[in-house]
Amino acid sequence: MLLVGHVTKDGSLAGPKSLEHLVDAVIAIDGDRGSARRILRATKNRFGPVDEIAIYEMTAGGLAEVPNASAAFLSERRSGLPGSAVTATREGTRSLLSEVQALVGPSIAGSPRRVAIGVDAGRLSLLLAVLERAGVSLSSREVFVSCAGGLEISEPAADLAIVAALLSSARGRALPESAVFFGEIGLLGEVRRVPAADSRLREAAALGFGRVYLPSENARDIAVSASVSIRPVERVTDLVAELERAPSVETGSALTASRSGAGPTGFAG
Repeated sequence: MLLVGHVTKDGSLAGPKSLEHLVDAVIAIDGDRGSARRILRATKNRFGPVDEIAIYEMTAGGLAEVPNASAAFLSERRSGLPGSAVTATREGTRSLLSEVQALVGPSIAGSPRRVAIGVDAGRLSLLLAVLERAGVSLSSREVFVSCAGGLEISEPAADLAIVAALLSSARGRALPESAVFFGEIGLLGEVRRVPAADSRLREAAALGFGRVYLPSENARDIAVSASVSIRPVERVTDLVAELERAPSVETGSALTASRSGAGPTGFAG
């Protein structure tokens, strides 16, 4: 027997809550209202794990499975634009690549706004404080951060990508196109180990990314790959210095950059 219901505003199932204890599985389909993609996940499953997900896309013929989720989330990414960084996140037991976008601009009102869409607002406040301590002053500027494509990132492994996107937007220079960033950032500015680094690295290599910035502790445990350049990061200040002196390579379409007014692409020393 299959029971179909809806979830109320407080997150409980409509009707008696005991209904959840009677069934064998509770499966929900969620996603951004403005996106055609939907994520199917189980909050209860007596026959298997609850950390598996499936990604679908709404088409004219109904929901269709997305065979390569990472490629789908990055399909609309524009190269050569400042404020864009790619991260390798985990959804259940899967590693997915997604784009993190940041916009840093002058404050219009008296109090600068901090807006987070698809990422944790508390983590954004923490990362801005760490950047201030690292010598990157954003206290008087408005900051907007979004996870493009309708995916919500809740794990702290996206911290390094958020910081890279903020630096890119604040400097007005694009990050290297083939770079992927992942790593948790602590209150002292240290970049901490994250789980499943090998899986994230393989996913990045499978989609043709050739440069991965990751925690130093994870880099020590990863075998050297000929197709991927591993860039260990110990502290946020190391990432700031690395991106500032990076050569202007892999800039993408010059026509796209000129239309956007982005100026020179890639971080230059």
